[in-house]
Amino acid sequence: MIIIPVKDGENIERALKRYKNKFNSTKTVRELRQRKEYIKPSVANRKIRLKAAYIENKFRDEN
Repeated sequence: MIIIPVKDGENIERALKRYKNKFNSTKTVRELRQRKEYIKPSVANRKIRLKAAYIENKFRDEN
């Protein structure tokens, strides 16, 4: 549970902004979207390897 202490005289928009930042940092929405469908471990590993190869080629091309 996310708890945001609101100080006396603090603007409610400011408190909402702190809540949104803290909520986004917990990555709750991202996890919920990933759980909508099952991804096989082999597919997930392949995606990680392809991303690593892409990043490696990107940096190799720059130098």
